[in-house]
Amino acid sequence: MKTRQLGISDLHITPIGFGAWAIGGAGWEFAWGAQDDRDSIAAIREVLDAGINWIDTAAVYGLGHSEQVVARALEGVGDRPYVFTKCSMIWNEHGEIGRSLKADSIRRECEASLRRLKVDAIDLYQIHWPNPDREIEEGWATMAALQAEGKVRNIGVSNFSVAQMKRAQAIAPSASLQPRYSLIHREIEPEILPFVIQANIGVIAYSPMASGLLTGAMTRARIAGLPDDDWRRDYEDFREPRLPRHLKLVSLLRDIGQRHGRSPAEVAVAWVLSNPAVTGAIVGARRPRQMLGVSGAVDLRLSPGEKAEIEALFARQAA
Repeated sequence: MKTRQLGISDLHITPIGFGAWAIGGAGWEFAWGAQDDRDSIAAIREVLDAGINWIDTAAVYGLGHSEQVVARALEGVGDRPYVFTKCSMIWNEHGEIGRSLKADSIRRECEASLRRLKVDAIDLYQIHWPNPDREIEEGWATMAALQAEGKVRNIGVSNFSVAQMKRAQAIAPSASLQPRYSLIHREIEPEILPFVIQANIGVIAYSPMASGLLTGAMTRARIAGLPDDDWRRDYEDFREPRLPRHLKLVSLLRDIGQRHGRSPAEVAVAWVLSNPAVTGAIVGARRPRQMLGVSGAVDLRLSPGEKAEIEALFARQAA
């Protein structure tokens, strides 16, 4: 699988990477429901065998559990993939999640992630959310210090605005931005994507399939049957009045995909990857075969006419 350089870093990543949010399992605020660790490990090893060379996780996923599962999956792996993780979302003994960019907090998080992941250095360490905003400078200066100390190889940001990225860049360059980006969520197009191109900041898009909505497998019945501890159950994208619009988009993606012998999910991810500002897209998987079913997005090229069909649907829905 061909690779792309991530911004100013020395990382050359495959166009899709393994997203480890859902494998954090149940029992925390943003869980996707119960998860079998054996399935998670099998899914990770399968995608590594297919040539995907990076995994994106975060300390908060499963309150540390996702990082531990990633470490277990990489035991005995000879050609180790890049491992990316994140800081700034912290939790207490009751599992209540808070946010901090204080220097001592980030250092504690980094040391804990190194232990859970069982690595000497984190390939890409990212600030998960720019909260509290007033602590961005302190947090980013600490990230730069961790890089200088060799605890992390590259540093990046996630969910930052242009103004916040500029504040960070004044202290130290960022290798990457991780924003939400999909056919459903295009908020980063007017300002953020032009800025990262100009600043040579790589982009790792998360939720390119809109948390499963654009896979083609998400129906009203399936949404109604989501477990009570799946955060998507009460999320506005999965409810009226947005849901009917999203399902119409999936129908169009299915039609386009059939012309290429591809799934709606592959069309959705291919659309994200077609933006020249995007370096890679995060694709989550909870079981073997799931992510490989999206891998065809890497080679799928949507025609100008097909992209126009998608834009026309949006125009009709906005009318």
